[in-house]
Amino acid sequence: QLQASGGGLVQTGGSLRLSCAASGLTFSNYNMGWIRQAPGKEREFVAVISRSGTSKYYVDSVKGRFTISRDNAKNTVYLQMNNLKPEDTAVYYCAADSAYYGPEKNGYGYWGQGTQVTVSS
Repeated sequence: QLQASGGGLVQTGGSLRLSCAASGLTFSNYNMGWIRQAPGKEREFVAVISRSGTSKYYVDSVKGRFTISRDNAKNTVYLQMNNLKPEDTAVYYCAADSAYYGPEKNGYGYWGQGTQVTVSS
């Protein structure tokens, strides 16, 4: 089970930190991703971190603003979001896969429920 939290309403330029706590799986065996879905749009890959945390990959639109990290001792993955923009408004989902590492959202086998992020202009 993946449980995302930390969403909310923030003004343009603000920051939020999302968390996703995992249970029922061996967390350190899974690559962890964040995928978002804006109203009326398809789901969009945001970031992924490898099992050990040594590799990270971001969609171009969030590079330099978002940071993905993980704490394997706490079975938790984070997404620090800085300098938020209205176009970042979406439901953010965490996802996991023991084999896939990349930007293809359909590559992830496990998904949590989303957390809403709203950025006001």
